[in-house]
Amino acid sequence: AMLEPERGLSRTIARVVQRLQGSSLHSQLERQARISLHKPEIKLESLKEDIKDFLKTSGWEKKLQNAVYSELNVFPSPCHPAAPPEHIKEPLAYMRKAQGSWEKRILKSLNSMSTELNIPLAQKRPANEQKELLNKWNEMGTDEPDLSLFRPVYAPKDFLEVLMNLRNPNYDNGEQPSFRNHLGLIQVPLKVKDIPELKEDFSELGLNIGQLGIDDSAQVPPEFFENEHVCVGQKVLAEQDSAAAQQYVRQGCPTALRADLWALILNISNQPEDILYYEQLKSNVIQHDLLVDSLIYKDVKLTASNDDYYFVFEDYLYQV
Repeated sequence: AMLEPERGLSRTIARVVQRLQGSSLHSQLERQARISLHKPEIKLESLKEDIKDFLKTSGWEKKLQNAVYSELNVFPSPCHPAAPPEHIKEPLAYMRKAQGSWEKRILKSLNSMSTELNIPLAQKRPANEQKELLNKWNEMGTDEPDLSLFRPVYAPKDFLEVLMNLRNPNYDNGEQPSFRNHLGLIQVPLKVKDIPELKEDFSELGLNIGQLGIDDSAQVPPEFFENEHVCVGQKVLAEQDSAAAQQYVRQGCPTALRADLWALILNISNQPEDILYYEQLKSNVIQHDLLVDSLIYKDVKLTASNDDYYFVFEDYLYQV
């Protein structure tokens, strides 16, 4: 049993290494290591250590740490090596079954709408339509297509009904009515954190800890806290450390630093290859007309219609 955590750790390391192996960071690190060979401080007899030191001092080690940190954040902890991918995504078999049947229902609904309206699920746009879409790419919100014929793929109450009917086959609720049967409409016994665990998780929300934008009963006058917090935020950004940034925003994120802090936490940068990838996706949109796009357009229209206070970036939502 003592070996189990270590085995888990080595699996995690193997998975992170495998995921980073084909990444652009990997090739950048290789390139930097090669370039460093021409530096006078790199000696042949201590080559490995000298290159490691160079990567550390030139900031590449920090980039690697951030990449590892975001991998660990995004992907669930590894299961048994033989576990199939669908098990890793959703370990409960009865949930997977429910997901499968709900997906079938959605597909059936989509297909019948496609047949009814005589609109293919996907088609290539004619050249003139492609040109038109490209011209109005930045103002999609203003030119509204007629989507009155498109109806939602499912009603929220259908989805609620599916959730209400979920039952864990291994969980015996007993026939006796008890307070548990009346705790709510959804009766799925999922493991949730107890009060002490929640207290620990949300310790930054304790009454004696400052929070940005909450200025009722803090021990410190809010403007002092705010100035201090902004200074700390600038230091965190200067350090370029994802983990530190994530810890920092738990006490609130100053508006002026938001974009940079979230980019750091999510380890996102505008590399040329990211921009190229976005351009590829955009050209796919220009060339292909999907039935689903119209549904999403309608959904955004209903929830995020052009409102100067809330959704000044409605157009970006359509583009994405």
